Amino acid sequence: MKKNNLYFTMIVLFAFYYSQAQWINEKGKGYYKIGSWSLLANEHYTDQGKVDPNATRGLFISSFYAQLGFFKKVNLIAYIPFLVKNYQFAQVSKTNGKIYEPRQEYNGFGDINLGFEYGFKTEGKWVLSSTVTLGIPSGNAHGGTDGSYQTGDGEFNQLIQLSVGSGYGIGKQNFYLKSYFGINNRSKGFSDEIHSYFETGTQFINNKLLILSRLHWIKPLYNGTLDASNSNGSIFANNVESVILGGEMAFNLGEKWGVSATVTHPLFGRVIYKTQTFSGGIFFNF
Repeated sequence: MKKNNLYFTMIVLFAFYYSQAQWINEKGKGYYKIGSWSLLANEHYTDQGKVDPNATRGLFISSFYAQLGFFKKVNLIAYIPFLVKNYQFAQVSKTNGKIYEPRQEYNGFGDINLGFEYGFKTEGKWVLSSTVTLGIPSGNAHGGTDGSYQTGDGEFNQLIQLSVGSGYGIGKQNFYLKSYFGINNRSKGFSDEIHSYFETGTQFINNKLLILSRLHWIKPLYNGTLDASNSNGSIFANNVESVILGGEMAFNLGEKWGVSATVTHPLFGRVIYKTQTFSGGIFFNF
């Protein structure tokens, strides 16, 4: 299968990496995380939602995430992928064992996300907030020998979302529920998108262990000028649709820090890899 037919994306899964079960932080308080995220795939969903094989491709990201209470009811948010490794395994003939395409990889800086969240209602049974996130095209949109080993999509986008959250109980166990609806305005011929997100979780072991699950649906509006291949076999493709299920465990090892591990899996997709992603990191609460 030629690389210029490998038209899929992992942008939708990036969202799971830096999403956190955080409410609005008070002024001067913050949440920070340093971690890594990884995938390895030899299958993908086509633009018809069917599954096709592909040469084994991988993506590895090391990043920094921060959410800081800047003003009363206002949080600043930053996601900085300071190292993105995009690679493909060597292609070896099954008949004679010869390498007909060597291993390739490209390392670089990724696309930064900067945003702010405003809490309209931060007390009571229900909380309500709104977030504006700016996707900065700081990565390389044409990485590698053929341009397909990208670290960013090359477009500036704005995601506007409205979030609602609440607590609830099952027996003696307390849970939280968090959901948002968003519209992602994309540039340079990319289709705009609708985002729906649901998250719930609870704590154990004297509130040291947090276990949560997430469901994220992205639906393109098909109003862009780029086709799904996005030229050069870009993995940051256009017209992506996905339903992604994820789970995370976070354990507090001290009063202000801990570790976390996350896994996600696509339940359905169009123009995305069909594979799990894994991530882990160290987080700090101040």
